[in-house]
Amino acid sequence: MQRLSQRRRHRPFSLASYETAQPFATAALDAVERGTMPPFLADETDDCQPRFGWQDDPRLSDDELELLRAWVDQGAPEGDPATAAPLPEPPEVELTDADVRVQIPTPVSIDGDKDLFLCFSVDPGFEDDTWIDAVQISAGNPQVVHHVLAYVDESGESADKVNEDGYYPCFGGPGINTANLIAAWAPGMTPFEMPPKVASRVVAGSRIVMQVHYHPTGKPELDSATSLDLRIHDTIPEYVGMLALIGNSEGPQLLPSEHDDNGYPEFRIPAGVENHVEQMLFKLNDVPPLRVFAVGTHMHYVGTDMLIGLQRSSPDDGEPANECLLQTPGWDFNWQRTYSYDAALDAVPRFDAGDALYLRCTYNNSMSNPFVVQALAEQGLDAPKDVRLGEETLDEMCLAVVGIAIALKDAI
Repeated sequence: MQRLSQRRRHRPFSLASYETAQPFATAALDAVERGTMPPFLADETDDCQPRFGWQDDPRLSDDELELLRAWVDQGAPEGDPATAAPLPEPPEVELTDADVRVQIPTPVSIDGDKDLFLCFSVDPGFEDDTWIDAVQISAGNPQVVHHVLAYVDESGESADKVNEDGYYPCFGGPGINTANLIAAWAPGMTPFEMPPKVASRVVAGSRIVMQVHYHPTGKPELDSATSLDLRIHDTIPEYVGMLALIGNSEGPQLLPSEHDDNGYPEFRIPAGVENHVEQMLFKLNDVPPLRVFAVGTHMHYVGTDMLIGLQRSSPDDGEPANECLLQTPGWDFNWQRTYSYDAALDAVPRFDAGDALYLRCTYNNSMSNPFVVQALAEQGLDAPKDVRLGEETLDEMCLAVVGIAIALKDAI
């Protein structure tokens, strides 16, 4: 049985030479025009025009796209190899200057048909308070790793939870009161680097808890290498950086939808509906000024589009009352990432007390969605069923990933 995430991967082909690229000329142009290549889900739409561009944006400019289109229209000629421009270096997708790596301490066998949520407690060896300004999680076996969340456990109590197998079950979270999220991974993630003068603190003696969500493939699998790389910041920063997950609410933050049928808002994606929308509004009270330097979206396989917006209660001059932070209208589970604004920290969007974060998630729970068809096949079904909010792969989510910076004086 083919796993869902495998279906979403694009078939690779080389563009390093004319001989390898020419047969794919028409397909490449089509993919670029549809926005599926290069895989970068952030986009500008009628609903969302972010004030800033994105760092490391791989999309072609209008001039580059027109040049590609003209080449294909002319039959993709080779030109003169003697005058060919040198190939640019491929972009770096690894955190090559990391200082510390922590890795799950024991292999895990993944079998059966049930999702597993396991937590591993690892000592990073920090005897003093340590500041971290970049992180990268690597999935040891991407065939079964659905996502990974890494937390700082300041109390060290996670060590007492570990069983004789070297981990402990942790559906819903690590179960540690002092756990602070430091890194996240889902398919497609690149290193998460903070702006200059921003870093996260790891208190001396803390442990790192890696929560790994495994989704079986239907055959025995093994994960022995899921890891977290950390880059140390040499000085005390001016701002404390944090990674926040906001969303997934069935409480008062969940707004009514047209398909609610119980007289109150409920997160339910009805079977057979092609364009179902869930909306959430999170008011931020009793918070210091927060600078938003990065943002990302997260849904599962029924999702098709997600938008994150900021509603300001008292906008300053030059700040819009309603601002779209990010939209990913061509959602693809296998190409997730955090998108960092290409702007100085003092210019990026700011949250203040009284502001609200708005989430809009759109889903297609019908047989016109090929990912739903495959999800049903995994369950031995041939017709859609209602999908609800949940942690498992075949449930759904509506979750914003937000990189925020707080002035050190306000964070202490």
